[in-house]
Amino acid sequence: MKYSQATDYALHAMLYLVTAASDKPVGVQLLAEKLGVSQTYLSKMMTKLVKAGLIQSAPGANGGYRLRRKSEDISFLDIIHAIEGTASLFECSLDHGSECLIQQVVIDAERQMEQYLKNKKIADLAKTMKTE
Repeated sequence: MKYSQATDYALHAMLYLVTAASDKPVGVQLLAEKLGVSQTYLSKMMTKLVKAGLIQSAPGANGGYRLRRKSEDISFLDIIHAIEGTASLFECSLDHGSECLIQQVVIDAERQMEQYLKNKKIADLAKTMKTE
């Protein structure tokens, strides 16, 4: 399974914001440099995280982004949904209704994966990084 490059950047940007753990906003230029992406592309992706209520933006010369919620409350699933949306990854293209056995298996797998990602907090990963 593959998720978009935007989601990959969002996860890394959020991890950076959590490890920075500062009340001072982190500028988009610094984030873009750390991630090795264009500021324009990163800004669009960060806007989605703002709209999802995960981070807040501060305008101005000393502006940037900082966490809006406690890092312990932000799951991988929250970040993925902010970028990818909440639509199902699996759709059976054959028209035989909800009784499709194949569809039932993949939907169950998706539920398990979502539960795992919901339980995985970005702060836990940041703690692991700090102890290494």
